[in-house]
Amino acid sequence: MVRFDLWRRAIDALNRWPFDLKSMQLPVVNQSDSPRIPAPQEGEGSARGSYAVVSLGCPKNLVDTEQMLGRLDQDGYRMVGDVNAADFVVVNTCGFIDSAREESLGAIDEMLDLKRQGKIRGVVVTGCLAERQQGKLLEARPEIDAMVGVFGRNDIVDVANRLKSGIEEQQRVFRPAPIRPLSDAVRSPVTPRHFAYLKISEGCDRLCTFCAIPKMRGKHYSKPIEQVVDEAKRLGDSGVREVVIVAQDTTYYGKDLYGTPKLTELLTELDKINSIDWVRLMYFYPMYIDDRLVETLAGADRILPYIDMPLQHASDSMLKRMSRKTTRASQEDIVGRLRDQIKSLVMRTTMITGFPGETEDDFEQLVEFVAEQHFEHLGVFTYSVEEDTPAAKLPNRVPAKIAKRRMSDLMAVQQQIAFQWNADRVGTLDDVIIDSKFEEQEGVWIGRTRSEAPEIDGVVYVSGVDAGAEPSVGDIVPCEIVASQGYDLVAAPQ
Repeated sequence: MVRFDLWRRAIDALNRWPFDLKSMQLPVVNQSDSPRIPAPQEGEGSARGSYAVVSLGCPKNLVDTEQMLGRLDQDGYRMVGDVNAADFVVVNTCGFIDSAREESLGAIDEMLDLKRQGKIRGVVVTGCLAERQQGKLLEARPEIDAMVGVFGRNDIVDVANRLKSGIEEQQRVFRPAPIRPLSDAVRSPVTPRHFAYLKISEGCDRLCTFCAIPKMRGKHYSKPIEQVVDEAKRLGDSGVREVVIVAQDTTYYGKDLYGTPKLTELLTELDKINSIDWVRLMYFYPMYIDDRLVETLAGADRILPYIDMPLQHASDSMLKRMSRKTTRASQEDIVGRLRDQIKSLVMRTTMITGFPGETEDDFEQLVEFVAEQHFEHLGVFTYSVEEDTPAAKLPNRVPAKIAKRRMSDLMAVQQQIAFQWNADRVGTLDDVIIDSKFEEQEGVWIGRTRSEAPEIDGVVYVSGVDAGAEPSVGDIVPCEIVASQGYDLVAAPQ
């Protein structure tokens, strides 16, 4: 099991690597006394069998993991935290970029080694890498017992039952993209008790030349507003205080169902849910951000003034080659409008260096743009060649050494911006949601303000807590920011 606080500090070293390529051996308790998934009673579920899970990739994939766990738990299977104590292991993979694929393959190989040693009975591979490679992956690793594609996750119980019954025939479960998103109402959350990810749509209609997500996740399709609201209410009623909205393209939400994007209408309804304190927005695309949406964000009570909007580049030449359908001027206009109308807005974005054809002038334009816009949070990754994408066929590849140097240079610019922003926050008052207790020092807790998303942004170390007044995980504590430590802050309760 990977500890969330240690993982965040590892991400700090990479300057908030944007894709959160985390690996979790579940269940996750996040150093709290109240685990998100209660430990099973002795012998509970033993009649059905035990399983362990390794979940990799983005929050959207994590929601898929939780949905599969929910179905297995509902059917009587017992989840264990030690893979050596499991009958079978589910590896939910990521296939987005080279490093993600390597991490997924490494996890699969590790589980197959345990199977060869007789420590586990079966290995089930699910998720984006399974969907993308299918037969190719099975050919290279024939000891995999079952492969379940992105849209086959509802069949996970049938797969488990066949494993339990001793059927040795290799299983392949690949379903076409459904007309409507699969429900996530049946899920066993693995995030800490107080926050959860809520997926509002699946797939993507954008045809960015570098991206293979449409090939893995299919076309964009949205959950109806009432379904999303119902899932959000369920989360709030279960004790979740912060709901993090995720999708491949959040601003496109509802276009397939209603003929026009309906994110404004969805957020209006979510803002009415009294059991939730914070609603955080991730994965905006710089289109369909109209005045109504901005006004809704500016006037909301629970929708946080925080927007994650990956822009990828700022050179018009690069944006065109990426097929982003935007320009530097349009991006500047969108960012400007958002900042002008939403008080204390915090923005996160991601950029790509080394895209085919990127010149030094293109890169200088990107650096200039970042220096001008002062994004509070920014991640950078080097271009990764994705098979069967238009960008894979583009000429003028940028050498990896140059792409990495540009990434480092851009991160150096962003570091100055982020460090200064945090330094300017010293002396201000803000609410901090408590994520965990800091195990390395007594009386210190780890949390976040509205300005930090879980797992990918900096943290706030809350110290000076009076004896007997210790907060609980999930509490929202009024604090004064008393010091900055690079990407992180130190606060004292008020």
